[in-house]
Amino acid sequence: MRPNILFIVADDLGYADLGCYGGRGFDGFGRDSVSPALDTLAAGGMRFTQGYSNSPVCSPTRFALMTGRWQYRLRGALEEPINSRSKGSTTLGLPPQHPTLPSMLRQAGYRTALIGKWHLGYPPHFSPLKSGYDEFFGPMSGGVDYFTHCGTQGAHDLYFGEEEHQEDGYLTDLLSRRSVDYVQRMAAQEAPFFLSLHYTAPHWPWETRDDAHIAPDVAANLFDLQGGNIAAYRRMIHHMDEGIGCIVQALRDNGQLDNTLIVFTSDNGGERFSDNWPLVGGKMDLTEGGIRVPYIAHWPGAIKPGQVSPQQCLTMDWSATMLELGQAQSHAAFPLDGVSLSAVLRGGQPFARPMYWRMNHRSQRALRDGAWKYLRVDGHDYLFNVETDERERANLATREGARLSAMREAWQQWDSTVGAIPSDATVSLGYGAADMPQR
Repeated sequence: MRPNILFIVADDLGYADLGCYGGRGFDGFGRDSVSPALDTLAAGGMRFTQGYSNSPVCSPTRFALMTGRWQYRLRGALEEPINSRSKGSTTLGLPPQHPTLPSMLRQAGYRTALIGKWHLGYPPHFSPLKSGYDEFFGPMSGGVDYFTHCGTQGAHDLYFGEEEHQEDGYLTDLLSRRSVDYVQRMAAQEAPFFLSLHYTAPHWPWETRDDAHIAPDVAANLFDLQGGNIAAYRRMIHHMDEGIGCIVQALRDNGQLDNTLIVFTSDNGGERFSDNWPLVGGKMDLTEGGIRVPYIAHWPGAIKPGQVSPQQCLTMDWSATMLELGQAQSHAAFPLDGVSLSAVLRGGQPFARPMYWRMNHRSQRALRDGAWKYLRVDGHDYLFNVETDERERANLATREGARLSAMREAWQQWDSTVGAIPSDATVSLGYGAADMPQR
């Protein structure tokens, strides 16, 4: 029997932000778990310790998630996060003609929905409904205010389908409630469902439910990099976790939980207030803190509880996994780069999985292969044994010169197969209070 699939993606969540990954709780002293629902899913399923995002920044990872392929194969997958400035663009987005995870599952008989962040281009040329989803509710861009639902340029950004939609409420809660409603509606359907739940939390602005009525001048600073604090950041994670708990309960109440694969991850490493311990770096970096992310898989019908896997894997491997479990056929003209993890979920042994990255930003490149990682930043080469040196402190490039050369050559060979980075592929995350919507 094919499973229902719930694919939950957090935004800018750090590797150790969750309790099951060592998180200390939203009060900072460990007296309260920041993520009891997710910790319960991890305890009842499988937690991955070597899971990676396809990119250290948002949109490129989402291109890979949607297609199951290296994001570099798509001209629209620039390294610049897509924002409202790209409205009307015919190139900055996921081409509707490209097969996607939801479109291939839909062709195999699944009902499909995206609730949450899209960030892969704007209508009329791009949208979730043009790329395989039956339903969509959420923002088209990246970070939006949790109450006004406006983006960094001040434009309102909450959609139902391809139409702007006005609805009061804290965005994380709106997404959670919509998801509960969706799984309840799907309980009456004979077809299995695929629900992408892409939260914007804990991405800036750092707002909690309690910030709905704060003064406008304070609200503006929440968007600015000078605002926010650790307590608010962790409470945002807790709000998201509460919603996930409600969705799990709805699945349980409807008798769907045992045959639902729930996968939780983040689109990239953490940002300003994240806990990435013991990793260094964060979002925008190809150091471990920018690309190693939490991976939780829960499926009582197939995954034994209490499993911890060292399998090395990428975001797009989940796409390949879900297509296999959903008995969906990939398109011959668009072969998958992702590798299915279905055997690992059922207790199989880890397998070798070389993983590659590149970014124009700081001329970064990386290759993880087994215990070793080749990293290049600003023209400098590094070689780390990340099994013994997760913090990437001991550069073994000189001592292991032959290994460095071999890994550099392997990276170059891979790079030649995925196409050149467009000259206009840059990253700009600059924003300030003056650019933010007032409320």
